[in-house]
Amino acid sequence: MEKPRLKLEALSISVSLMLSLMMMVLVTEATESPQYTVVHSETEFEIRVYRDSVWMSAPVNDLSFHQATKFGFHRLFQYIQGANLNFSRIPMTKPVLTSIVPGAGPLHSSGYVVHFYLPVKFQDSPPLPLPELDLKPISWPSHCVAVRKFSGFARDSNVVKEAEKLATSLGRSPWANSTSADSKYAYSVAQYDSPFRLIGRVNEVWFHIDGSESNNCRSNAIATY
Repeated sequence: MEKPRLKLEALSISVSLMLSLMMMVLVTEATESPQYTVVHSETEFEIRVYRDSVWMSAPVNDLSFHQATKFGFHRLFQYIQGANLNFSRIPMTKPVLTSIVPGAGPLHSSGYVVHFYLPVKFQDSPPLPLPELDLKPISWPSHCVAVRKFSGFARDSNVVKEAEKLATSLGRSPWANSTSADSKYAYSVAQYDSPFRLIGRVNEVWFHIDGSESNNCRSNAIATY
């Protein structure tokens, strides 16, 4: 009985290594990112306005942030490598964005959605994914985001802590209680580097907040800072 188990473990390790190698090559080559304007910046966080954008998204039901990101990205990788109705090869972009759907799970989640930002060339008419990939395009209108940067690897052990630090920072600012009630996500984690980059890694926690570019992401309840 040990041999089949060993084979399964070896297969799991091989798949994980393959996904890591794919992310290393693709993220290193990524050139496009969603466009934004910084409207406020301080040591612990900044406020950005992101422009209208379209992302391809992979819902994942998993208890692990790390595993959900890996499996969601695998489906998105197939899509950008041509598993779409146009057989289009789509350049890699950054970041890889994993959104946490609110719930009672160990990471305050009931599920995850892994997002791939579509290059400008494909924003107006995204190639339709093959049905078996269970992907769908999501259009985000211009919106405000509170962002906290952190280094190292984004793992189950630290993403909640980083989100809590951002919430604490916002609670001491004019953006206290400004988290968008319309957002489907508790928070999102943006990863900009390949798994093989050990030094100088960049990750971010994102909260969608109320406001717009016209008022520098300040809702009517926020006084002048």
